[in-house]
Amino acid sequence: MMPTPPKPEAIVSCACGSVALRAHAAPIASVICYCGDCQRGSRELASLPDAAPVQDADDGTAYVVYRKDRVMPVRGAALLKNYKLGPASATNRVVATCCNSAMLMSFDDSRHWVSMYRARFAGEAMPVQMRICTKSRTGKGPLPNDVPGFASYPLRFMAKLIAARVAMAFHA
Repeated sequence: MMPTPPKPEAIVSCACGSVALRAHAAPIASVICYCGDCQRGSRELASLPDAAPVQDADDGTAYVVYRKDRVMPVRGAALLKNYKLGPASATNRVVATCCNSAMLMSFDDSRHWVSMYRARFAGEAMPVQMRICTKSRTGKGPLPNDVPGFASYPLRFMAKLIAARVAMAFHA
């Protein structure tokens, strides 16, 4: 009988190393988002004292998307703080307050995933698979064509999210 290969794991940490998160198992997807909220949120987080930018040069924000049940703090959980673009927003941009590093984006509602900022991955992260919400892009110049780009949320991205939800329901 062949041994089961180890499941992929990623450890991401803030710039100063006081906060670390572990994501186990394979990510759902790796995307660059250009929606208005991601652009605004990334600019606001970058304006925090000593914060590093999370936006790409073309105003996209790169994420590696995981099921929320597969991401947990390793250290520094008490240093994590939620930022919202408005009081009614269900979206939390989670920052390590020790050095104002943007760590991930989570939700107050029933969404079953978290989007970890690709900038927090020190080593290899899942390759970017697509650019989404490109109709809201404010960057200058042509959109890079290294991966497919979509004006909104493409069906294949939504299918990956749904498949992850089904797998969660069956504890897979």
